Amino acid sequence: MPDTSALSRRADATGRPPGPGSVPSRSRLWLEFVNTDAAAQSPGGDLLRDFDALVSWLNAQAALDEERSAGIRRRALLQPAAAAATLVDARRVRAAMRVLAERGFTTERVRDDAVIEINRVLGRSAGTRRLDRHPDGGYARSFVPTGDAFAGLMIPIVESAAESLATEELGRVRRCADARCYRVFVDATKNGLRRWCDMGTCGNRAKAARHRAKERPLGVRAHRVERSAEHR
Repeated sequence: MPDTSALSRRADATGRPPGPGSVPSRSRLWLEFVNTDAAAQSPGGDLLRDFDALVSWLNAQAALDEERSAGIRRRALLQPAAAAATLVDARRVRAAMRVLAERGFTTERVRDDAVIEINRVLGRSAGTRRLDRHPDGGYARSFVPTGDAFAGLMIPIVESAAESLATEELGRVRRCADARCYRVFVDATKNGLRRWCDMGTCGNRAKAARHRAKERPLGVRAHRVERSAEHR
């Protein structure tokens, strides 16, 4: 039975999902986090292969600054079991976020489950939120946990997902139309018709496949004409 929730009812007469009031950002941290899993990175494998890789990824995404990254790595050496448990939890969050990305717009139960997971992460960590200036002159919000430093690592991820939910952006979230690709993305085009995670790879591969499909019947007919001429 189709979902008749408020989100789904807003689809327009063409069947395309609605966009939010303005065209969304081209990138969301939670979607980039989903794209670290083994499915999206095949054949390269899971980008979060160990705890250090998780910290490096968060640092590269500006979700952790250099000082906090160094401190968390030092703590991981002193508390390896806690670091290992944090990695397991990060993968759990990522799995929940993939389901949200792929099915959240059409399935109310998926959205409800994602909210439970988001609130689980948000509720277990106390801390302060800051606005920091970057060396390039820009600004970014950050969350600095107090107490258990490991507990706050997923805060930026789930807050990013929460923003997509709160702004009704899920209608713009897509999984790549290439059946072999598991990457997810925000469709930031004005018409909301983007299908590929990257036009230079998956998009071009699809165009090439369509071109070959169009050429094939012509080639078959030409071959038959040649064989017919040989037997005259």
